[in-house]
Amino acid sequence: MTEEKRLMKGNEAIGEAAIRAGCTAYFGYPITPQNELTAYMAQNMLDKGRIFIQAESEVAAINMVYGASAAGARAMTSSSSPGVSLKQEGLSYAAGADIPLVLVNVVRGGPGLGSIAPSQADYFQATRGGGHGDYYTIVLAPKSVQEAADLTYLAFDLADTWRMPVVVLADGMIGQMMEGVVLPPSRDLADLPRRDWTVGHMHGREARHLTSLDLVPESLEAKVRQRFQRYEEIKAREVRYEAVDVDQADLILVAYGTAARVCLGAKKLADAAGLRVGLFRPITLWPFPEKALAQLAKRGKPFLTVEMSMGQMVEDVKLSVLGQAPVHLLAHCGGVIPTEEEVFEEAKRLLGRG
Repeated sequence: MTEEKRLMKGNEAIGEAAIRAGCTAYFGYPITPQNELTAYMAQNMLDKGRIFIQAESEVAAINMVYGASAAGARAMTSSSSPGVSLKQEGLSYAAGADIPLVLVNVVRGGPGLGSIAPSQADYFQATRGGGHGDYYTIVLAPKSVQEAADLTYLAFDLADTWRMPVVVLADGMIGQMMEGVVLPPSRDLADLPRRDWTVGHMHGREARHLTSLDLVPESLEAKVRQRFQRYEEIKAREVRYEAVDVDQADLILVAYGTAARVCLGAKKLADAAGLRVGLFRPITLWPFPEKALAQLAKRGKPFLTVEMSMGQMVEDVKLSVLGQAPVHLLAHCGGVIPTEEEVFEEAKRLLGRG
């Protein structure tokens, strides 16, 4: 089969990858900087006989996704930070009812309305479940338009495999930038995973109730504990990360998404200056690659976490390192993106070469 490559915006690549992954129902509401994604789905879902609805609000959109998935659809929604905050109640309900869905968050500066510039300030919200109650979502963090497509494609399968919401956490830079992308193959809808747990078509069987409601404390505790046993399986099987020249590094940069692209540039500057600097990039922010980081920390070499937030992932880095090595932070927020030169200068300072 001939490889299909296009020049696309990140938001458009996410939309096309979702369609090719077998997304049969999309519900959204406009907000910058993810609007091209909603527009792409509006232009390309209906002529394939699939469902597109611009909901009256973000709250309505996430609950439409819940209902559509419960009825058997491969369902998705997307938004940006303030919109994703509004979706948290529905996301919590879906997690409590073990409903698979895909939520794309093209993060902008916050808190509140903030700005429409790229940010990573929603890390805590995404990796700690986001809503109320004991639950997690799988969180995938692309660093390029290609990965935005690939990880969106993967997100649908992960959601079905583990019967849970999966979040694709991009940012305004990933959503708006244009790059070449090799598109994944289109899935035959007849070959999608069977869903023998959905509502509907109840002739010959008892009705199914997909709900997070359980008023018997012992029963609810048992369900939550069972869900956490599943989380342990996910931690064992679904951790993803990229490690570049970390084994002999005197300093390891830790970053994800757009910040990781910046750090790759800073590493090239360090290489040219004769410094041994590595890069560790979590691709799954939950489950976090804590065991791999802990193993690297045994060497006692320092880590420099670079974030487009005031320091959120750095807490997971410290928890993984467990005091075996120093952990430093270079942070920007509000839509400010660190530069390669800035990261390089900080690396030099920490290595006593500044």
